[in-house]
Amino acid sequence: MEIRAIDTPLLDWTGDCLAIGLFEETEELQGDVAQLNDKFAGALKEIIEETEFKGKEGSSAVTRIGGASPVRKVFLIGLGNQETLKLDSLRRAGATVARLAKKEKCKMVGVDLPTVDNAPAATVQAIAEGLQLASYQDNRFKSEPEEKVVVERVDLLGFAGQEAAIARANSICAGVNLARELVAAPANEVTPITLAETAQRIADEHGLQVEILEREECEKLGMGAFLGVAQASDLPPKFIHLTYKPEGTPKRKLAIIGKGLTFDSGGLNIKAGPGSSIEMMKMDMGGAGATLGAAKAIAQLKPDVEVHFISAATENMISGRAMHPGDILKASNGKTIEVNNTDAEGRLTLADALVFAEKLGVDAIVDLATLTGACIIALGDEIAGLFSPDDELAQQLTQAAEVAGEKLWRMPFEEKYFEGLKSGIADFKNTGPRGGGSITAALFLKQFVKETPWAHLDIAGPVWTDKENGCSNPGATGYGVRTLVHWVLSN
Repeated sequence: MEIRAIDTPLLDWTGDCLAIGLFEETEELQGDVAQLNDKFAGALKEIIEETEFKGKEGSSAVTRIGGASPVRKVFLIGLGNQETLKLDSLRRAGATVARLAKKEKCKMVGVDLPTVDNAPAATVQAIAEGLQLASYQDNRFKSEPEEKVVVERVDLLGFAGQEAAIARANSICAGVNLARELVAAPANEVTPITLAETAQRIADEHGLQVEILEREECEKLGMGAFLGVAQASDLPPKFIHLTYKPEGTPKRKLAIIGKGLTFDSGGLNIKAGPGSSIEMMKMDMGGAGATLGAAKAIAQLKPDVEVHFISAATENMISGRAMHPGDILKASNGKTIEVNNTDAEGRLTLADALVFAEKLGVDAIVDLATLTGACIIALGDEIAGLFSPDDELAQQLTQAAEVAGEKLWRMPFEEKYFEGLKSGIADFKNTGPRGGGSITAALFLKQFVKETPWAHLDIAGPVWTDKENGCSNPGATGYGVRTLVHWVLSN
């Protein structure tokens, strides 16, 4: 799909389909839209009356233009209340346009949408993101893929000169789609080995530095928590460390860590029974997928910030070598952990990754992980949980998520809940009581960060969707990439 920002007036554009945004409180068509209605012999007003189109956000209507019109169809896109219009409203409007264009078999589409907050660049970027993200189709594993309807060109009317904003959207969407492909692929396709190969490929294509630590090197660094999880798998663990460095002296140094469990059986505490979702545990590397997706995007956007992308990648399997419930592991900071549940394995891999990241001397660390079902119980399927003892970092991430159009909610960091993690024979256990499970998981991770500002994102809910949701189609969402990119760009 080619997206162009052009200055062609609404009344002069020609092509297959013309998409026009209308606000909820619009009682009469005005300005160019009113003139367009006259040009099309009242077709716009007619479809509004026939479908009772009210301009509600997320709504749409389609009409065919008869005669010798230079436009074949018109899409009306509801924008909601003009006073509450946000960038994400236009991102979602772009997604609606893309889905309608596919359904109506349109190859050339013109889009007439308003500017938000007198920010044409941000507006164009949001619309372009929505168009591309909703157009994404993953047919890699079908022997006879469904016919792919390709929208060849989309013209954003009245936004001439915003090519840089479209380029930014292209880079971000490339990262999101990489994350989607990694998360959606089955565990026999995305393994610790292939995840490391993906990191190497990103480094080769975009000039990043890459370091892949093998099992022996992790042993030398004392990564007993990570290797305890990895020891049951026949596949070797891979500790992935990608580094983006700008030209000159970086303003800041940041680290992003993604949980990289390419399959999670639960270990000897095997996931079993209704609701265990073991068949979906290919997506337990959603944090790593977002981390590598962000690396791909940031490498193209080239901010003046140094960023380290880290993932301790492995499977959590069952074998004669598997860690047992009750085992004690020693992490690379010397802390000992009583494993009272082998299915709480992600936090063990993150523990050593956090210690590694802090030793790099970065200014802030963000980890993201499909960590707990408890966070889904608390926040549902669409909202990620944000845990951080650092107010400034939490605010930065909240603002980045708002701009990115990804839902994030700061959760309480209740220190006294750590009592539930205390162990009689080790420094602490890897799980606590059932209540507040996402909070105790975050408190566990906090034991592996000494002084660096740090935040944890529990993305267990929004990493996957079973329906069309905003810009996401059913399946892997690529959640986190856009927030991470905006966070890095804001530093």
